[in-house]
Amino acid sequence: MRTPPRPVVKRTARAIVLETDPKDPDGPASLVLIRRTRPGSPHPYWITPGGGVERSDRTVVEALHREVDEELGGKVVDVVPAFVDTISHTLPPHPAGESTTDDGSPLHPHGVKVQHFFVCRLASMDLDRRHGPEVDEPNGSYEVVRIPFTREGVTSVNVVPPALRAYLAANIEGVRALLAPDLA
Repeated sequence: MRTPPRPVVKRTARAIVLETDPKDPDGPASLVLIRRTRPGSPHPYWITPGGGVERSDRTVVEALHREVDEELGGKVVDVVPAFVDTISHTLPPHPAGESTTDDGSPLHPHGVKVQHFFVCRLASMDLDRRHGPEVDEPNGSYEVVRIPFTREGVTSVNVVPPALRAYLAANIEGVRALLAPDLA
């Protein structure tokens, strides 16, 4: 008997943002992350910039650009799909009468969240331009940080989700190769 697919109840677009010296793109790179601390928790975790795909987003990549603008005041270039993480997800109760999720998917109380991770190069960032719920109505702290994009750098902090941390630690060279000029 075949198991039916679980419904996708949420999709996110997340950016693996690499910052390199434009004069030496093969030189050392930094990974731009957000150090997140929830109220009442002494333990921070590190996330990639990004968030939910909204109805107004025409594509997942458009959602990625919107989220990078909101969370970093930034622009990214050379956006390449790198990794997908699928996890169980339960939707919070919706007001009566709604039949779809925020991204337009059919409403199901239980299903999966699909997180689309894209590697990209940071073109610009102005933290004074940050906006959106994380900035306007923060629930805890959101600090933009850079860590060395090395195995040691990635494993030195609590990058979530754990599957992303493992993927990055095992694929430093491969992720950088996704930005090679001869890939296009």
